[in-house]
Amino acid sequence: MADISPFSLPGKFYRGNIHTHSTLSDGLLKPVEVVNAYKAAGYDFLMLSEHFIKIFDWPIADTTPYRREDFTTLIGVELHAPETSVGELWHIIAAGLPLDFAPCGENETGPELARRAARAGAFIGIAHPAWSQLTIEDGNSIDVAHAVEIYNHGCAVETDRGDGFYMLDQMLNSGKRLTAFATDDAHFSNFSLDAFGGWVNVKSENLDPDALLDALKKGHYYSSQGPQIHSISIEELYLNIECSPVDTIAVAGGTSRTARAHGRSITEASIDLSQLRLGFTLADPSPWLRVTIIDNEGKKAWSNPIWLDEIK
Repeated sequence: MADISPFSLPGKFYRGNIHTHSTLSDGLLKPVEVVNAYKAAGYDFLMLSEHFIKIFDWPIADTTPYRREDFTTLIGVELHAPETSVGELWHIIAAGLPLDFAPCGENETGPELARRAARAGAFIGIAHPAWSQLTIEDGNSIDVAHAVEIYNHGCAVETDRGDGFYMLDQMLNSGKRLTAFATDDAHFSNFSLDAFGGWVNVKSENLDPDALLDALKKGHYYSSQGPQIHSISIEELYLNIECSPVDTIAVAGGTSRTARAHGRSITEASIDLSQLRLGFTLADPSPWLRVTIIDNEGKKAWSNPIWLDEIK
């Protein structure tokens, strides 16, 4: 039996949000108020990802004064530059930037800006693909991306465009080994309904910002709206999942086929992966899988993609 990362790794899971705004850009709360709100909600870390654009004077929030033994922050921004296929600015999450990261150049494109941020050491995430109406070609142009934002709570509650799996799955099918992160994108508007709805659980041996950033880059996390994934392992043709009580455990890959287990408050399942090879599809078995669990309130948690050729 092979245990799947990050559940088999040492350390513990730390809950965090890497897409949030304050009055430094277009959020409604001051930075310290945003930090205190997330601390009170039980988060372990936060990144203020202000809109890195001229109209806000290129803000990078220095949140180091808010770091404590039991709570920390990452430094980063939401990058903007021309232009996507629909003629709008790019929105790209860059976590782990230096405070002196230079503003976007006059002729710098989104992909070029993302590359510069990656060279500076950042985790690069393609933000809210559905809200931005990104095409697969758009996604592929961000060739240094670590991940796709597969759930954006603010976009979900305000416009019903919070999903990013359509992009991630197709990029995975093209061979790109990306991970999947969930966020709030909270501005604390609309009665704060855009806050505390999606986050990452990062596996790390400690709460050091550099350790968290390294874990994000390596994909040592899963994303959630509330449910918890405790372990995933694979044994021959069976994928074994242990989790908090849910009603659905589903396994999807790169075709239309899925394998699943249903019940009331189930906490484990052993799913026969041969189900993914049945039905109407003529496609070869998918080289990757991902797990979704759904509780009785419809809240979900998502694993990162599991590449079968990486299982030892």
